[in-house]
Amino acid sequence: MKTFKLISLQIVDGTDLIDVELDDGLIINKEDEKNTWLLEAYTDKSYYEFFQKLADENKELLVQVVITKKENEPVAFETTVHSVRQLETKMSVLLQGTLKRTKKDYAELLLGTLLQSGLAGDELLHEFKEKMQNRPKIPASKKL
Repeated sequence: MKTFKLISLQIVDGTDLIDVELDDGLIINKEDEKNTWLLEAYTDKSYYEFFQKLADENKELLVQVVITKKENEPVAFETTVHSVRQLETKMSVLLQGTLKRTKKDYAELLLGTLLQSGLAGDELLHEFKEKMQNRPKIPASKKL
C-alpha cells in the first residue's frame, strides 16, 4: 500500500465541479488486484447529510482529486461512500473506488474548452497561456 496526502476533493456533477472544503485528507492506493483506492476526507459537518444519503443509496460518485501537491493535475476516481462518521467538531468520509483513466491531460482539456468558447488565433494563444498559469477548474472526465 502507498499513502498520499489528499489536497483537494471535488464532486463531478455533469460538467460542474462541487468543491468539498477539506480540513485534512489522505488517499491510499491499496495496490490490490482490483486497483482499489481509499480516500478519506476530514471536513465540516455541513456535508454529513449529503454524504450519508449517498452512502445509504450506495450511489456511484465521480470525484476529482489533487494528490500530494496543489500544483499536480487532478485525477478522477469512480467511488462509493464506504462510511460517514461524525467527530466532535468535524466529520470523516471514506470513499472507496478505482482510478478513472482519462486520455486527456489538463492542457488538452483547457485547449478544448477554449476552442469550444470560440477563441482562435492570438486571442486563443493569450488565453491559453494565462489559464495555464492560474489553472481554472475543469472536470478531468469532461468529454470534448
